[in-house]
Amino acid sequence: MKQLYIKQKMMSMSGKFTVKDADQHDIYKVEGSFMQIPKTYSIVGLADNEVARITKKTFSFLPTFFVDVQGQETVTIQKEFTFFKARYSIDAAGIEVEGNWWEMNFDVLQHGEVIGRVEKKWFEWGDSYQLQIFNEEMETLMVALVVAIDCVKADQAGASAAVM
Repeated sequence: MKQLYIKQKMMSMSGKFTVKDADQHDIYKVEGSFMQIPKTYSIVGLADNEVARITKKTFSFLPTFFVDVQGQETVTIQKEFTFFKARYSIDAAGIEVEGNWWEMNFDVLQHGEVIGRVEKKWFEWGDSYQLQIFNEEMETLMVALVVAIDCVKADQAGASAAVM
């Protein structure tokens, strides 16, 4: 099992932050596009190579996000049409999320087997998440999925604030 930590900086307009291992060494850098269409987040490994990209679909009736890992589209997250509580579907080859992913406490399963667990850390400045990765081959996908879900939540919060 491997543990990683994602800690976003409060009030970061560009969306820059790092993913650290249990010894607090940087493993990935995440950088969001600022004032760019479509909105994207790039996840870069230690060798300064892009390992994943999250892109918000520009023109769609409901918000849709694409997650590409190693250059291949792996996961699509799409808001479902509901009247009261926001609900999203995750479409991927055998990937499911169980638990409260809106509160960022959930398990990630592939073909019914738990490959990772995400837990939001409370009482910290900015959003902080702990990732437990049980299948290390899925590490990049796990990091990309957490960043994508957080991006979906930020997009929803921004849309709610614009309505008020």
